Amino acid sequence: MNAMIRTLVIVAGVVLIATPVMAQEAGGRSLIEFSGALGAGLVVIGAAMGIGKLAAAAFESMARQPEVQGRLFISLIIAAALIEGFTFFAVYVCMIQNPWPQS
Repeated sequence: MNAMIRTLVIVAGVVLIATPVMAQEAGGRSLIEFSGALGAGLVVIGAAMGIGKLAAAAFESMARQPEVQGRLFISLIIAAALIEGFTFFAVYVCMIQNPWPQS
């Protein structure tokens, strides 16, 4: 877990440090136009990790106590739906802030 957090911090640091370089013009188009796509990718990766941890914990709990399977499954579906809703909203915000370049 620590290695994953360390990797995410390093990637975020490199992206933040490289922001002025990405803002430079390259062939008439700014490279900063792709920051929305990068943000959307990070949001989707985070949501997938969250839903994966949620499902792993729910299935482990179901294996330990099969009698609470119905309640756990309903809670799992509700939590996953909330995470997906937030993910779609965040991806929408990323795409609105930096729309795809017009050709």
